[in-house]
Amino acid sequence: MTDPSSASPSPPPQPPARTRIFLVVADETAEMRVALRYAALRAFYTGGKVALLGVIEPPEVQQFAAIEERMAEEAREAAETLISRLATEVTEICGTVPIVHLREGTTREELTKLLDEEPGISILVLAAGTEQEGPGPLITALISRPEKLRVPITIVPGNLTNEQIAALA
Repeated sequence: MTDPSSASPSPPPQPPARTRIFLVVADETAEMRVALRYAALRAFYTGGKVALLGVIEPPEVQQFAAIEERMAEEAREAAETLISRLATEVTEICGTVPIVHLREGTTREELTKLLDEEPGISILVLAAGTEQEGPGPLITALISRPEKLRVPITIVPGNLTNEQIAALA
């Protein structure tokens, strides 16, 4: 008869392998480029992917509908061009094409909705602003209501060099 206490314990079950998705909110700021590079390098080093969220903010209300429509078209074209450029950059850094989400609305609302709708997103990567006003409006809004988030936020200092980003990623 074998003593059950002497049997070697079986290893704990392993969770299924899951690709980590690093979400970056796309905009034209210098600090976003820091967040993008960090996320792309983290994805490269960990076998993950990058997702980009581009948000087309609603145009200001105009007296004439034609002007408002044209402004909306121009905003969409600018967002598509930006996302395309950033997607190329991500692909060059980590070797995989990013997941692209292009939405219309306010950045904070669309980010919150996307995080609720896409369970595959693992980490939100943002870069802190480099001005004295603070980390930036999006970071300030998100950290003031942490109960609204279901993923961790990585906040990268917005003034890092490419070498510093590479050393941290």
